[in-house]
Amino acid sequence: MANRLPNGPGQPEPMALDETGPGGVSAAELADKRARVAALNDRYRHHGATAVLEGALNDPEAGDIAMVSSFGAESVALLHLVAMVDRNTPVLFIDTRLLFAETLAYQQEVAERLNLRDVRVIRTDEETLAQKDPYGALRFSDTDSCCALRKTLPLDQALEGFDGWITGRKRYQSSTRAALEFFELEEDTGRIKVNPMASWRPEDVRAYMDENRLPRHPLVSQGYPSIGCHPCTSKVAPGEDPRAGRWRGQEKEECGIHIVDGKAVRQGEKA
Repeated sequence: MANRLPNGPGQPEPMALDETGPGGVSAAELADKRARVAALNDRYRHHGATAVLEGALNDPEAGDIAMVSSFGAESVALLHLVAMVDRNTPVLFIDTRLLFAETLAYQQEVAERLNLRDVRVIRTDEETLAQKDPYGALRFSDTDSCCALRKTLPLDQALEGFDGWITGRKRYQSSTRAALEFFELEEDTGRIKVNPMASWRPEDVRAYMDENRLPRHPLVSQGYPSIGCHPCTSKVAPGEDPRAGRWRGQEKEECGIHIVDGKAVRQGEKA
């Protein structure tokens, strides 16, 4: 009988050591990755964002890392930090083809301003879009499937070959991010997710942007403190949660490429 891993708190039902999960990652590999993530969190628990980034990009425990950025309302702060550590870091920008025109222009401005040397614009290919969303109406009937098609799919393809990726998520942003660690493991892919700004508050982001004279996303001053795709982003009234304008009126807080209910999952297309 194959040996099995202990089933710790919050962990999925363990697999036999010779079994592989849906992402082709064996139980033995996942066990090793969990240990590496735990070691990284212990090592950098009391460090700041720059040290976490340096560790992610240079520590052998982290592996080969890319950055994923929406070039949204607060993205420029982390992009600047990454540029200060290593401008050659691959930066993946998901163009869903439903973004605000202002976001596309801002992405080019920030990349040039920070001299980012390896920005990769990724998209779902036209053939797949024609098959899955021929009329561009999926966003009206099934936002989860739309996100899976236009965000998760191209991101998964772009991350092939990388051991992990850097995100700009912060604990204050939503209930699903309240317990965010600097390093996480995606159980379905085996990749390490790095959140160097996890402990930052809104005032920390604003102060950093002010001190470094970083350009603001033009939509922020128009009432959009959190910016996604045009059809699923609305203005936020004074006093509302900054992410209240994302998927307004729906029980949805994440696009599916991040943590949901404390678990590393991805929202797939519905049948």
